[in-house]
Amino acid sequence: MRILTIIPARYASTRFPGKPLVDIGGKPMIIRVVERALAVCPDVVVATDDERIFTTVTERGYRAVMTSPDHQSGTERCLEAYQLLGEPVDVLINLQGDEPFIADEQIRLLISAFDDPSVDLATLAQPFPSTATNEELANPNAVKLVRSTSTGYALYFSRSVIPYLRSVEGPWAKEQTFLKHIGLYAFRTHVLPTIQSLPASPLEESERLEQLRWLEAGLRIRVMLSDQESIGIDTPEDLKRLPL
Repeated sequence: MRILTIIPARYASTRFPGKPLVDIGGKPMIIRVVERALAVCPDVVVATDDERIFTTVTERGYRAVMTSPDHQSGTERCLEAYQLLGEPVDVLINLQGDEPFIADEQIRLLISAFDDPSVDLATLAQPFPSTATNEELANPNAVKLVRSTSTGYALYFSRSVIPYLRSVEGPWAKEQTFLKHIGLYAFRTHVLPTIQSLPASPLEESERLEQLRWLEAGLRIRVMLSDQESIGIDTPEDLKRLPL
């Protein structure tokens, strides 16, 4: 099974402009993400719309491709990059450029979902700790999801707290396991034309979560559960809690 990892990275982030180039322990964040991906997959490419990011990546000997500045999601950018590269592969991994601490084991866990030939799309989630406060659960930057316990497929993703515990007044995480989405997707390449043809959906536009477009279209997303902590960088404040 040949695997290609594409890392979408744009400069003009609304919440954190220039995020891919922020220094983390002496390296630009995008370089840390590339190195994490290369530890597992030999084929890794950064897809960007900014010359500064492109130069930062290529000057260090890594691969990058310039894409349109008009994409509305990281997946759209990955799909264009895949077409530009013209390299036939079996599985395409979309690794977000703001996951500099993604673990090797998490990438391998995602890939293992495709041991099941019926899986076309997969992603990762991790349980919130039982010590998480209701305020931490409610953080809209931490995307929550619910999955079927019988099939392992996603039922819904939300920036709100799901499920809602109607009869619990104290800390919810002590009563229920809540799942936090990890920004890592993988697709069998035969489903990419379908994904590319889908229009924006009402739920996607409401939550600003692209994966809801796929669920609304009837596609199924296998969710693999990781017990390892993953620290995504969404805002400048997230830099204060880095394990460096």
